[in-house]
Amino acid sequence: MPGFLILGASSDIAADLVRRLHAAGHQSLLAARDVDRLADLAAETNSETVAFDAADGASVQAAFDAAKERFGPFQNGEGFAGAANMVGSFLMKAAHLTSDEEWSDTLRTNLDSAFYCVRSAGKALRDGGSVVLMGSVAGRIGVHSHEAIAAAKAGVAGLTRSAAATYAHRGLRFNCVSPGLTQTKLTERIWKSEPAAEASRDMHALHRLGEPGDVAAAVAFLLDPAHDWITGQEIGVDGGMSAVVVKNQKRS
Repeated sequence: MPGFLILGASSDIAADLVRRLHAAGHQSLLAARDVDRLADLAAETNSETVAFDAADGASVQAAFDAAKERFGPFQNGEGFAGAANMVGSFLMKAAHLTSDEEWSDTLRTNLDSAFYCVRSAGKALRDGGSVVLMGSVAGRIGVHSHEAIAAAKAGVAGLTRSAAATYAHRGLRFNCVSPGLTQTKLTERIWKSEPAAEASRDMHALHRLGEPGDVAAAVAFLLDPAHDWITGQEIGVDGGMSAVVVKNQKRS
C-alpha cells in the first residue's frame, strides 16, 4: 500500500488527514517536533512517528530518508508515495506593527519549511509521487493585516508551480491547498470571538468557516496516486472567498 510522510502531523488538519489516509488503506509516517503529542493519533492509525525540525533542512531530509526506509521505493502504486507539509503559523498584523523576529519566524515556519520539503522530495522521490504544500487565501487575494503571512504563502504557491515544472519528467507532482479561515487551535483567537467570526463568515461566499476536514479532504485527494494527472495547481478551499463576491445573500 502507498505510504506518506506527514510533516507537522500534530496540527488539527494533519490529524484529520492521517485518519483519512488510514481509512483509505494508506500508511503514514508522522513527523513533528514533539512526537509525544502524536502518541494517541499514532496508536489510532497504526502509524510510526519521527521527530524533526521543520525549519532545519537537514532534519527535514532525515524525515524523508526515514520515510523512504520505512515504505520502500515507489513502484506500481506501492511504497513511499509522497508527502504533505502541514507545518504553518498564523500572524494577523499590519506590516508597520510586525517585528523583525515575527517576519523571520513567519517566513521560516511557512516558506522555509515548504522549500526544505520540496528539496528533500526531489532527492528522495526519484520514481514519482505526490507532494502537497499549504498555502492560504491570504496569498491569493489582499486581506487586511496579513502582510507577512501573505508574502510567505504567495511564495509557497510560486514554489509549488516551479517544482511541478522541474520534476514533472519523473512523475513527481506538486500541488498547493490554500484554505480560508479554518477552525483549528492555531486560529481560535479569531473564531472564538463571535464578532470576528461573523466578520470572517461574511467574507466567505458560503458564509461559514472551514473545518479541518474540509482542508484535509483536498490534501488527501491530491496525495492519492489515483489522481496522478494533477500537478502545479493551487486549490482554494476557502468557501469561495478568493473567487466569489456575494452581497446581501439570503437563503431561500
